[in-house]
Amino acid sequence: MINFLIDLLYPRRCPVCDDIVIPRGNLACSSCKGQLKYITEPRCKRCSKPVQLEEIEFCYDCHMKPFHYIQGMVLWEYDDIMKKSISNFKFKKKREYADFYIEEMIRNYGSWILEIGPDVLVPIPLHRSKHNKRGYNQAEILSHGISKHLKVPTLPHLLLRNKKTLPQKQLNDKERLKNLQKAFSFSSNEKSKFNKPIEKVMLVDDIYTTGSTIEACTNILLANGIKEVYFISLCIGKGF
Repeated sequence: MINFLIDLLYPRRCPVCDDIVIPRGNLACSSCKGQLKYITEPRCKRCSKPVQLEEIEFCYDCHMKPFHYIQGMVLWEYDDIMKKSISNFKFKKKREYADFYIEEMIRNYGSWILEIGPDVLVPIPLHRSKHNKRGYNQAEILSHGISKHLKVPTLPHLLLRNKKTLPQKQLNDKERLKNLQKAFSFSSNEKSKFNKPIEKVMLVDDIYTTGSTIEACTNILLANGIKEVYFISLCIGKGF
């Protein structure tokens, strides 16, 4: 009854079209959901980026770069539809979109996450200035949502962002790596609070492009005793 009244007074907006969801009770319009480009096989065996042929094991990026994470899974291609959706989620206070994102992450990759068996989920951190301006970390919202469904704990402050970096989308590949140098640090204090060994970490983010951010975080984790790093993300770009 309470949920019905809330939906009546504050109807849910679709994360694709931003109109009132049709039919009511869903997290996204049925017709809009059909427009999303879900990542399917064939895909890169490391980063999940679409590849053209089944016999291709790795995409160009993963073939050329020595990434140190083990594997990642991604929901959708980062096309114009998802660019608008995620932009609204991050910059226009559309936090309710996360309910749909999380539902789809669990539906498509919940069993994969449980099979991997991470000790903790760790959202990619925001710099304090960005967090204060935005009011929330979108990756942390996703991570907590996955935790709630799968009972895998989230440690949102295991990684810290010390450096206010330029937006990665404005930079080329080499500039991205330079931009992220010394951007992250590891919180031994946060790890000690957990009171359990942490050997396997799954990073959570909204967009994977060239993998520079995931790689930077992976290297910090490995340097601090974490043995295996995986990631899950909402979207991935098709280019490199």
